[in-house]
Amino acid sequence: QVQLVESGGGLVQAGGSLRLSCAASGKIFTINAMDWYRQAPGKRRELVAGITTDGSTNYADSVKGRFTISRDNAKNTVYLQMNSLKPEDTAVYYCNARNPLGVIKWGQGTQVTVSS
Repeated sequence: QVQLVESGGGLVQAGGSLRLSCAASGKIFTINAMDWYRQAPGKRRELVAGITTDGSTNYADSVKGRFTISRDNAKNTVYLQMNSLKPEDTAVYYCNARNPLGVIKWGQGTQVTVSS
């Protein structure tokens, strides 16, 4: 089993920054990638960014140049640095852990609210 604990959400003004953290524990050797998703009210959950164990990253077009995903292997933690935040970034942000067969765990979610 893998456990994921997210933190770092909150309320910020447009143009501000937040850093989300997702700490993994348990059978972390089964993980080969982790992602951040978000879901705004009334909308589908969408991929924000992902990172593999070898450090390869991918981003949604809407966050390229503003968000950065990174990992600290010593802490088994993945981060999402969010800069130049916009009101449309408001959502619940979820991290997940994947193996080659798919998602093996979702985090509980953390609320990010960007005021205009």
